[in-house]
Amino acid sequence: MRLLDLSFHVLRMETRFPFRYGIAAMTAAPHVFLRGEFEIAGKRAIGFSSEGLPPKWFTKSPGTPFSEDLPQMLDVIAGAVERAGASGEGASLFDWWRALYAAQDTGTARHGVPPLLAHLGTSLVERAGIDAFCRAAGVPFAEAIRQNLFGVRLGEIHSELGGFAPGDLIQQGRVADPTLFARHTIGLADPLADAEIADGDRVEDGLPQSLEACIGEYGLRYFKIKLCGDFDRDAGRLRDLAGILGTIGPDCRFTLDGNEQYRTLADFRDHWERHREDSAVREFLSGPRLVFVEQPVHRDEALAPHVGADLAAWSDAPPLIIDESDGSLDAARRALELGYAGTSHKNCKGVLKGLANACLMNKRSADTGRPLILSGEDLANVGPVALLQDLAAMHAFGVGHVERNGHHYFRGLGMFGPAMNHRVLDRHGDLYHRQAGGFATVTIREGKIDLGSVIAAPFGTAFRVDELLEPWLPLAEWRARGAFDGF
Repeated sequence: MRLLDLSFHVLRMETRFPFRYGIAAMTAAPHVFLRGEFEIAGKRAIGFSSEGLPPKWFTKSPGTPFSEDLPQMLDVIAGAVERAGASGEGASLFDWWRALYAAQDTGTARHGVPPLLAHLGTSLVERAGIDAFCRAAGVPFAEAIRQNLFGVRLGEIHSELGGFAPGDLIQQGRVADPTLFARHTIGLADPLADAEIADGDRVEDGLPQSLEACIGEYGLRYFKIKLCGDFDRDAGRLRDLAGILGTIGPDCRFTLDGNEQYRTLADFRDHWERHREDSAVREFLSGPRLVFVEQPVHRDEALAPHVGADLAAWSDAPPLIIDESDGSLDAARRALELGYAGTSHKNCKGVLKGLANACLMNKRSADTGRPLILSGEDLANVGPVALLQDLAAMHAFGVGHVERNGHHYFRGLGMFGPAMNHRVLDRHGDLYHRQAGGFATVTIREGKIDLGSVIAAPFGTAFRVDELLEPWLPLAEWRARGAFDGF
């Protein structure tokens, strides 16, 4: 397998209302599409990938504006494309990816680029390669994993998995169910009830806006609650949410996202214990409803050696997982050794890396009897490529519920023309439906999304997007045209 050429398409996407998380509030972001031409087993194949480029996730430096962060993202993507072309041929997709990953590590480390950002570029090229491979082989992504057509050698990522193939360790029973629960994001500024929405902030597009409206519309059962790290603000918000989510019933589940808002684990523990002094919040945070807490501690501190002692000393801690700290191939393993309960998967962190992490969690859970977590999280993904590829990976890895928020913060596929919306509805009519405004939007019924068409597709998307998106140009030309200006 080798890369022949890569071209890009860029689309400006504006949110329905601001998505506030951590130190950022996203109102618009560029969305990049990659079209890769590959030679696979001597034949030409085309594959696609895409990603929104949100502010302050890949790097969380409060001192720089997004207009300074975005060029670094683009440099990382351009570097990965160049290195993929220079790395030549791989005997398998896995070998090709390993060469690209190593070259990107070396090339970006010289410039001090953090690995989470560096491998955004790797993952975009990797995903286009996986899509091309599955199209050329005529098999869906999950089947390619089951047969190990990618040639994955798990022991090269996690040594304890040597001798195992991915199909030995992935939860095949879970994969048989073509649905996932949608875990609804409750952003830091999201209205909880329609009555809270000021007239000037009300969105009139036919989609629900407040939390209560989303629960009623989608029948939600799973939620992700953002924390800001300010104790008083979080305390009031948790108290309000305890009242709203408490009405759903015993099958309601939620996660907390600390968004790196705590400098140390001790800081988070202090807030946690103070929150539990409120009887209403204590009951809300107790029992099976809370699934886990995601990345409360800043990435610079979360994997420090002393955190292991802090976790060992906290006997009644909730399950804690990493997210932004998962920037390297060994990060999930290091987190488990410190006492974390798992890590997250997003395709932007790497598909084959996520596959190895899923296998690691399953193997260790079976060996120790301690349930470990590979969670599914979001970056406000939207279709027709990024969202569908991410869902295909989540389902194949055995994830049962996944944070989904792109359909909530963006107006469905309203940023595309009628032809794209029609094609999506024609090929993915189980995942999307036509909204009254004419655009396609994600279908959620009884809290679930149906993935039958996604699972059957090569890698999520069942059609070629280059037939409906023009023009496709080198990234340098898009930059020269100023397509990324104004963010």
